[in-house]
Amino acid sequence: MSRRYDLIVIGAGMAGVAAANKCAAQGWSVAIVDALPYGGTCALRGCDPKKILRRGAEIIDSARLMRGKGIDDDGLAINWADLMKHKHGFTGPVPRNMEDGLADNGVATLHGHARFSGTNTLEIQGDRYEAAHFLMATGARPRPLHFTGHEHLIDSTDFLDLPALPARILFVGGGYRSFEFAHIAARAGSTPTIVEHGPRSLKGFDPDLVELLIARGEEAGIELQRSTTVTAIEKCRSGYQARLERSGDAETMEFDLVVHGAGRIPDLTGLDLDAAGVEWDEHGVHVAPHLQSPTNPAVYAAGDSANTAGMPLTPVAVIEGKVAASNMLKATTTVPDYAGIPTAVFTIPELARVGMLEHQARDQDIDLEVRYHDTSSWYSNYRIGETTAAAKILIDRSNDRVVGAHLLGPEYAELANILGLAIKLGLTTRQLKSMTAVYPTVGSDLGSML
Repeated sequence: MSRRYDLIVIGAGMAGVAAANKCAAQGWSVAIVDALPYGGTCALRGCDPKKILRRGAEIIDSARLMRGKGIDDDGLAINWADLMKHKHGFTGPVPRNMEDGLADNGVATLHGHARFSGTNTLEIQGDRYEAAHFLMATGARPRPLHFTGHEHLIDSTDFLDLPALPARILFVGGGYRSFEFAHIAARAGSTPTIVEHGPRSLKGFDPDLVELLIARGEEAGIELQRSTTVTAIEKCRSGYQARLERSGDAETMEFDLVVHGAGRIPDLTGLDLDAAGVEWDEHGVHVAPHLQSPTNPAVYAAGDSANTAGMPLTPVAVIEGKVAASNMLKATTTVPDYAGIPTAVFTIPELARVGMLEHQARDQDIDLEVRYHDTSSWYSNYRIGETTAAAKILIDRSNDRVVGAHLLGPEYAELANILGLAIKLGLTTRQLKSMTAVYPTVGSDLGSML
């Protein structure tokens, strides 16, 4: 005997939970299922715990910047075990609280691996379920690596659960996870090395600001090896031997830990989407702009599970989850609005972006003005001793509107929020500069950046 619902959500991360609650609030019978603890990557294995660990690194770095300026930082250090305990104080209650909240809203909470057995049927731990609608919100998993010894690598989930931090860490891949973790590890006393296959790291961010960040990281003890390929990882008595190749030259280095930072792909394996007639590939479920599968109208997808124009960010996943829920409830074809959504790499200092990159704006023949400022000597950075900070604002001369903003500096992700709102609402730089900000704050620098 099977159980039937109006909607079954597969994946109890932020996108899935948002959609489940929205549909249940409108009277639909809703179930949600996950093989992992409820909460998803961001709350349990990503954004939130990562930034808690970053706080320890911020304290260390801030004290070092003020060395000789009134702060004696001798003996200041991160107690990794205590910092991890602090992180667990946040992540520990999340699954129970998330599940209780869903149940209070009338959502049936299920556990186990789900797989499709037909167009409108699922099997979960041997039980059969039917639904009129399905939402795929299963998140992402580390991209498979194919060099010898890839099984010795840990992923970001494991890194965020390390009981102790080893001295020598290799991060494979030059993406934002590698950079964020390396910046934490360096301030915690480790020696991190990042290996990047190509000549550029953090390709989704402004290359000029990335170079400034790389130089700042080197000052903190982070080594970046560009155009370098990992050919093998071997376990040895003292840890791991990494075989590297650069420009035809081979090198062997030893590390205590090797971390996968080479990107992620949608976690759709084992779902048997083919049995449901759902078209998909390594980029996600193929969906129309309104997030519905064209090959099985019962199925929608959001977040990392969906092949959409949205960036792989938690806020984007939530937007898509809510839009998918609304489209299912109302039988509409609303398309998510991706305008003005900012993103950041939470290194030290942080690197933020909203809108177009410079080459994208030029490719669109925008009458572009680039307003660049080295802000390292501005009061807000002088006050805290920061030596690396910059802002690059891209303006369309034809209408005085911001089309892109790229920021490197302490608290600059908050400025990206303001500039994201400006892009979304079509505000001009004249309107932005008319805002009177609290002074002295980082926000009060915005007018000078424009």
